[in-house]
Amino acid sequence: MPRNVMDKVWAYFDSAGPLTGRDWPIAYREDEDARLARLRAMGVRAFPSLVYPHKPGMARWLNGWAADFAARHADVLHTATFFPEPDAGEYVGEALAHGARVWKSHVQVGGYDPRDPLLEPVWAQLERAQVPVVVHCGHGPAPGAHTGVDVFEPVLTRHPELVAVIAHMGLPDYADFLALAQRYPRVHLDTTMAFTRWSEAAAPFPPELSPLLATLRDRIVLGSDFPNIPYAYVEQLAGLVRLGLGDDWLRSVLHDNAAGLLRLS
Repeated sequence: MPRNVMDKVWAYFDSAGPLTGRDWPIAYREDEDARLARLRAMGVRAFPSLVYPHKPGMARWLNGWAADFAARHADVLHTATFFPEPDAGEYVGEALAHGARVWKSHVQVGGYDPRDPLLEPVWAQLERAQVPVVVHCGHGPAPGAHTGVDVFEPVLTRHPELVAVIAHMGLPDYADFLALAQRYPRVHLDTTMAFTRWSEAAAPFPPELSPLLATLRDRIVLGSDFPNIPYAYVEQLAGLVRLGLGDDWLRSVLHDNAAGLLRLS
């Protein structure tokens, strides 16, 4: 994220205890160059800058920053975002035309209703373009004004081919969001923070749902929330290994699914 935005995000997590009931120490509070070097050293081959606005007039500026950031780094994916505002359809069209390949919708932080009519041209364009949009619409780590399956599903009802990637596996409502993926064949889920010891302590994944993880193997993708995590990056990978779903499942989740979704060679 832009430095001033990242500083505000870190300040939020520094004070997140009253919201989540737990301290949230940032594990990778480093400068941008150090974070990039760390990801590359760990063997991460492509990664997005998932920016998101919390007020009107912010998305277009974030999109400009993200486009420039991607242009400066070959392994950074060109990302973009939006907010319910009159010109949303216009700047989303511009970003798509300039090659934005992965999008972010943070319903919780943005505090907006994904069913807002101002977003209708946005969802329609993303559906046509078949580009993935990572949607944080679950109740974790703390519920928002418009979080939950019942709020987001009407968007999919109108746009059933939308390539929505549900952030955090929808935790803590894993069952609801896995069922959503079963109803809509273009819905994916990302693993961000799910299955880690950190999340398992507060929102454990129900073991009876494990067969669905195998069934939906081709629609689960690695997510990490690096650098804003309260544990080492490897814990996300270890959590996936602990599921015991096998090497083929891990290969799909850690590489193949995202490579296909993002049209990477």
